[in-house]
Amino acid sequence: MVMIRIFNLAIFIYILILNIGLRHPFLPPIIRHVVVALSSSSISRHKYDVFLSFRGEDTRRSFTDHLYDALQRSGIVTFRDEPELEAGEEIAPELFKAIQQSWCSVIVFSKTYTFSSWCLEELAEIVKQKLEKVHKIFPIFYDVDPSDLRKQKYKVGEAFAKHEDTYKEDRHKIQRWRNALTEVSNIKGWHLNNKHDYESEFIGAIVKKVSAKLCQTYTIIHDKLVGISSRLEEFYSKIDVGEDDVRIIRICGMGGIGTTTLARVVYNQMSSHFEGKSFLADVREVSNKLGLASLQKQLLTQTLSEGGFNIFDVNEGNAIINHRLSHKKVLVVIDDVDNRKYLEHLVGRRDWFGSGSRIIVTTRDEHLLRSYRADYVYKPTTLSPNDALRLFKLKAFDSETVLEGVFIELSKHVVRYAGGLPLALEVLGSFLCGRDATQWRSAIERLKRDSNKEILDRLRISFDGLEERENNIFLDIA
Repeated sequence: MVMIRIFNLAIFIYILILNIGLRHPFLPPIIRHVVVALSSSSISRHKYDVFLSFRGEDTRRSFTDHLYDALQRSGIVTFRDEPELEAGEEIAPELFKAIQQSWCSVIVFSKTYTFSSWCLEELAEIVKQKLEKVHKIFPIFYDVDPSDLRKQKYKVGEAFAKHEDTYKEDRHKIQRWRNALTEVSNIKGWHLNNKHDYESEFIGAIVKKVSAKLCQTYTIIHDKLVGISSRLEEFYSKIDVGEDDVRIIRICGMGGIGTTTLARVVYNQMSSHFEGKSFLADVREVSNKLGLASLQKQLLTQTLSEGGFNIFDVNEGNAIINHRLSHKKVLVVIDDVDNRKYLEHLVGRRDWFGSGSRIIVTTRDEHLLRSYRADYVYKPTTLSPNDALRLFKLKAFDSETVLEGVFIELSKHVVRYAGGLPLALEVLGSFLCGRDATQWRSAIERLKRDSNKEILDRLRISFDGLEERENNIFLDIA
């Protein structure tokens, strides 16, 4: 365990070696990408996550209203038409536009759905969007038999007989409706029978499924972050908000490597899919200044969106967290953990949190979380040379502009010095921004003699965390 902790500090030596222009044969390439800027090829931005298609007179004030409320409370932006839009026979243009601007459609097939030409026209447009682009469809069979829709018999057959009589001159329209109904009724969905099923559980399952599928689209976050989206996709798959278990995920890496950045990106993207959320930043520093009870109070205040928690003893805080959060699905990030006591009093046991909760812990100490079981471990890596240069240019030139003249070699020199460490690239890029070539050369010469204080202060935290014996071994290696 001692050697593992020392290896986590090896990057510190690596930076020092780079400063004097040497290459040490033992040091492996430490981590190859950092949190990370997701590529500019972002996913298309939809105005709505979900378009709700339903027959108003069947379910507007009952099942569909409850479903809409549950989707909205889960942070899923949902469109449903208002009653006044249904005044005419022809579908309103606003609805076509809303379907086109939605990532998916949730269709509530009820007893009289197929009697409405309005609903069938919606359905045909939804299927058109599915065939022309990526548009998901989630069918719900509300007290109707899916096979009746597929075979278009009984009540469904009666509905189409009326439509054929009404639209005698437009057989193409009727066939388009029939094709759309066949297409969607063959998609696996949810079948609710009012006699045997509880609506609340049924709706919960629907929301969970839609939420999980929606989260899989979150691959692009911010064009100012540099790196690869596949790392975040892997991380999201481990979080998997569609599962009911309580998961602890740790992000482990040295200072400046991007553990907090990754945790913040994931938190911002995923938090809307939880009933409560809390980001406890700089836990080590805050606890030393204000005490652990203050962090327990922050956790409760943020996750429950209410104040009034007066906690003077951490054991009292443990009991309150367990009692108030044990039935609530929450997302909690505990940042910069260097002592097991933080986990014992902020995370405790998994049953402190409700089903589906996710706890993300960032730490520099790999051994710490080995003794506190996590479900998944992610270790950010340093940036590749190309990504490192991209990040440096963003900070030094405020863009990814093509470098010209003397700045080409000067930039490469600084990037080599930084060794792919995001913190070093950001600090040095910001420092050199707006300076001329002479000032750049002067700064680079100074870096060869003395490392940048802001970078070393951040790295030194890991060094100071070593026990005396580990400290001595580290100094011998250095």
